[in-house]
Amino acid sequence: MLNRAHLTRRLLVSAAVIGIASPGWTQAAPEPAEEAAEAVDGNVIIVTATKRSSTLQEVPFSINAQTQKDIQRANASSLEDISRNVAGLAVQNLGPGQSSVAIRGVSAGQIARDQAGVKEQVGVYLDESVVSLSLFTPDLDLFDLNRVETLRGPQGTLFGSGSVGGTLRYITNQPKLGKIEGLVEANVNTVDESDVGGHIKGAINIPLGNTAAIRVVGYYQKYAGYIDAKGPAGGKNINDGTRVGGRIALLWEPTAELRITPRVVYQEVRADGFNREEVFNLYANRLSTTRPAIDLDDREQYLLLKEEFKDDTLIADLTASYDFGGVELTSVTTYIDRNILISRDASALTGSISDDVGFPDAGVLLPSNLLDTTKLKTWTQELRLGSTGSGPFQWVVGGFYSDVQRDYLQTLPTPGYAAFVDAAFGAGASAGAANGFLNLDSPYNSEVPFDIRQTAIFGEASYDFGQFKLTGGGRYYSFKEERDFTSGGVFGNQDNIVGEGTKSSGFSPRAIVSWEPSNNLSINAQIAKGFRLGGVNDPLNIPLCTGGAGGIDATLYGPFAGEFDDETLWNYEAGIKYQAGGITFNAAAFYTDIKNLQINVVAGTCSSRVSITADKAHTMGLEAEFAASPLPGLDLSIAGSVLEAEFDSTLVEPLATRTGIREGNRLPGVPKFQIAATATYGQRFRDNGDWRVTASFQHVGSRYTRAADQELNPRTYFYGNNFGGIPPGVGTTVDLKLPSYNLVNLSAGLDFDSGLSLVLYANNVFDKSPKLSFDEERAGRARLGFHVGQPRTIGLTMRQSFGRSPPPPPPPPPPPPPPPPPPPATQTCSDGSVILATDVCPPPPPPPPPPAEPERG
Repeated sequence: MLNRAHLTRRLLVSAAVIGIASPGWTQAAPEPAEEAAEAVDGNVIIVTATKRSSTLQEVPFSINAQTQKDIQRANASSLEDISRNVAGLAVQNLGPGQSSVAIRGVSAGQIARDQAGVKEQVGVYLDESVVSLSLFTPDLDLFDLNRVETLRGPQGTLFGSGSVGGTLRYITNQPKLGKIEGLVEANVNTVDESDVGGHIKGAINIPLGNTAAIRVVGYYQKYAGYIDAKGPAGGKNINDGTRVGGRIALLWEPTAELRITPRVVYQEVRADGFNREEVFNLYANRLSTTRPAIDLDDREQYLLLKEEFKDDTLIADLTASYDFGGVELTSVTTYIDRNILISRDASALTGSISDDVGFPDAGVLLPSNLLDTTKLKTWTQELRLGSTGSGPFQWVVGGFYSDVQRDYLQTLPTPGYAAFVDAAFGAGASAGAANGFLNLDSPYNSEVPFDIRQTAIFGEASYDFGQFKLTGGGRYYSFKEERDFTSGGVFGNQDNIVGEGTKSSGFSPRAIVSWEPSNNLSINAQIAKGFRLGGVNDPLNIPLCTGGAGGIDATLYGPFAGEFDDETLWNYEAGIKYQAGGITFNAAAFYTDIKNLQINVVAGTCSSRVSITADKAHTMGLEAEFAASPLPGLDLSIAGSVLEAEFDSTLVEPLATRTGIREGNRLPGVPKFQIAATATYGQRFRDNGDWRVTASFQHVGSRYTRAADQELNPRTYFYGNNFGGIPPGVGTTVDLKLPSYNLVNLSAGLDFDSGLSLVLYANNVFDKSPKLSFDEERAGRARLGFHVGQPRTIGLTMRQSFGRSPPPPPPPPPPPPPPPPPPPATQTCSDGSVILATDVCPPPPPPPPPPAEPERG
């Protein structure tokens, strides 16, 4: 029997082949999918940020929409690529499939793989289905998207918890009735003139009679690697990988009022390593004296074991709507099944602990594999009623329910480790610490099942008084989270905690006033509340803490190893939107007051992490986006944000220094300044196509991965033991402030009337190596490094669109001509003429006069 992965690949490849090899449909002039989002003039974008269709300029709060054309012109393949072109949107790269998204500076900083109880701050949706998961929001492919919407500021009224900073929405192209269309895309690229990547993707829309249509999308992408590794598991380009997946959506519209759209989305992501550049590794560093000193160069790391990332995501949803005439009922049912595996080389981490307890070098050098497994099953149901007319009063009310089952398992298989444990602590020590986990060679194991249930009732209404429009709404929510915690192995506490949890309920309101002095200009102001559910921290790994239960780390962080509070904020903003004559200008100023901001903190040498709440914090700033077409064929755009995101409270010492929660310190993960500028120029190419060139400049300001990184920085990390002969007073100094970086991208393309497009591009033209986040293990005693961005990438993309509407049915044959009328009766006159019988023949002509007589004489 075929397994699920193999079957999925076959289905997707079949879908792509259908898109490429469909001989029965003639190619016509392209009709790209973004036409559903853009009007004929290319400036009017339709969005659904208020749960109803409206133009981008009509939405009474700050929103950005990157259309399919924008995504293609930017050669973007991930949300991180898109974020650099969107004001106020920041993505903190923590490794493949492990990025953290922040909007307007509302950020808790780095979320580690083992912080399963931390909730997201930005809600992420695939059309109507919520798909966000803290740290592991699916890295969905951007092919055949209609647009990506960024809704800035808290969206708790319509989108609930997890949208405390804002909401991101991937909007896909939907099946279309009565239309055959498709797109095939192929790419090849090289990264830093080293590894080769590429993709092939296909989409096809097929009508099924007059009332149904199906849309099939399939894609395969190979990521080129650019990180090299030294050591026993070393190699070139070890962080390459693949993404394969697709979606099938069916639209059935039996009547004009009823629409039913079931859909299945499946995606597999694989990475053979991580984009980590190391500056210190216990086994490979310049400080060792009894082992070879090793310098790790740019984009290099050291491995005893190969690393791996896997993410299998299945999303099945059903959206149905019925229009009762002025009122529409919508139901959205979603099921998600995900399996995530992070396999890391934890040899240095385990080795540093082994050296602490006096194991011989053979025990310190054992390869150790940290396996983090997440299994997720989610059911959500939304049911809402909304007005559909064009009157001044518009409204939407609804209910929402979700049940999230998340099982998190962590193990540390280290073959041969039990023998060293038993030799050091006595026979049976490893078995005595197992606490039911079977692998005695795994010094740490934990299992944490979660059950999170949410119910909510929401509503929003607006009334248009002419030039003024008022909008108000709110959401009542109720959460209940339950979890167990079991740990075993000599690194853990042998915990058996059952029935921990948290619950919360409350109300999140929003009020907006808009003034529209003309059809081209609107000014709006709003106040809105956001909410993020709290949770429960895991117990500290006391055996790993320096000094044990009485040591400084356990004393400082132990009190936080319990519940942490809900996070709330109030957002105040004013904005302006203008569009006329080919110019679009949108800007907003905002101030956000945050209470109990959940900050993620490394608990020293305990190899544990906890969430600590900062009593007060704020963000304030200005964001603006401008687009214009000053000349025929020339499109210009610029988007940027200036941001202040800081703590307004201070913890007692030494916690303030250890955590970075100090008044005036920056919130982690977001730049103070970010700007992107793009220019595209194109003209007609002969008589059958267009040419265009695009240049973009992106600047991302400096950031900190965690709040604590700005304390005692630059910081020197000391190993503290004697493995490798590292001197006790010598350390590794690291500047933890991630420097600002600039990226320049160039592309040139040809777009033919036949639907063929060719694009040659170069991203990161000047081969910058931006530091995206800081990575450390066990307070720097095991490993120090940075996640870094992709080097210069040169690629070629080919797209072929096709499509036509089915031919209309042949016209009915014309009716037979009437029989000719009978000929009329005639008569022949004496002069030979033929006339109607009813007419009178003309009288005969008079006789000629007689000839004259001759004269006599």
